[in-house]
Amino acid sequence: MLLSAFHKYENQLDKVRFIGVHTGHLGFYTDYRDFELDKLVTNLQLDTGARVSYPVLNVKVFLGNGEVKIFRALNEASIRRSDRTMVADIVINGVPFERFRGDGLTVSTPTGSTAYNKSLGGAVLHPTIEALQLTEIASLNNRVYRTLGSSIIVPKKDKIELIPTRNDYHTISVDNSVYSFRNIERIEYQIDHHKIHFVASPSHTSFWNRVKDAFIGEVDE
Repeated sequence: MLLSAFHKYENQLDKVRFIGVHTGHLGFYTDYRDFELDKLVTNLQLDTGARVSYPVLNVKVFLGNGEVKIFRALNEASIRRSDRTMVADIVINGVPFERFRGDGLTVSTPTGSTAYNKSLGGAVLHPTIEALQLTEIASLNNRVYRTLGSSIIVPKKDKIELIPTRNDYHTISVDNSVYSFRNIERIEYQIDHHKIHFVASPSHTSFWNRVKDAFIGEVDE
């Protein structure tokens, strides 16, 4: 629900604040449980305009016909080749870094680092760290083909470019939306100049408590 709300208002991020309500699923943006709605209403009545802000991913897809598709992602954006191994050059700040061969690549925000990125073996980043994380999806690594084989974390002002070496169809997912494009010249990933803002809660749950509750549970003494 939150992803749908984000994409509905992604062009008005400076004008709106979001509220997350935990309804039983993993909720890294939520400060209220579904049985705390009365508490939520009371806090809204006392609202001072305070907010908590998190980085957003900006994705630009440059097509061979001159079109540029622009997306924003709250969690991550991934690219895969439709039917076979994907081959793409990775460029960071204009510097060629490596040629990737494998199933695909995903770029995540700090808050998105606990989602698909984590299942791929990526690192968990605290949301106050304004950075992007590039994580491989089943890379080919042998004596002929080599990649770094680990996630890459780049700071706020850096830009990641992916340049597919083949002009056939690639599948691009942006949060919960999926697109198919042919003849992609390159894809650029950067921290967006807009952020997502949440209503600050007096009972704000720390990020590490959320991570512990979601993946570890109670720790035995």
